[in-house]
Amino acid sequence: MAHIDDGGDGRSKTVDLNLVPIIDLMSVCIIFLLITAVWTQVSMIQIGSSIYGQKTSEEKAEPDKRAEIPFRLDVLKDGYRVIIGRQEMRFPKVSGKYDQDKLTGELKRIKELYPDKNDCVVTVLDELPYETLIGGMDALLVAGFPEISVATGGSAP
Repeated sequence: MAHIDDGGDGRSKTVDLNLVPIIDLMSVCIIFLLITAVWTQVSMIQIGSSIYGQKTSEEKAEPDKRAEIPFRLDVLKDGYRVIIGRQEMRFPKVSGKYDQDKLTGELKRIKELYPDKNDCVVTVLDELPYETLIGGMDALLVAGFPEISVATGGSAP
């Protein structure tokens, strides 16, 4: 309570200061800052173990032999693109839908050529629906590539 002396008749007036609006404003500001600070941007998500493995302080981190061959699945607006080494294969949409069967068949053929390879990087454009990413990941899992790294695709060439 605040005490105010009016100086005239010797009486004092008691005034209550309402702090509820200030507390409400501060609560909203703190919640807003927490939410926006955490979800600014997620640019890459690792699924499974890292492609190159964990580095410890006493050993040098050398990539596995399987990492020497770049293997990437790009989910694009017009279909899938698979890049293995220097070879590039495209799987366009059929009747407006992604061709999962053809992609899975080609990924199984790649697994036969490189049986020790278990990893792949999947890139997806930010504006595509989440289901397109899941479809590509499912095809990789069925073909035998369990170590999947997901990255944003940026702009498609």
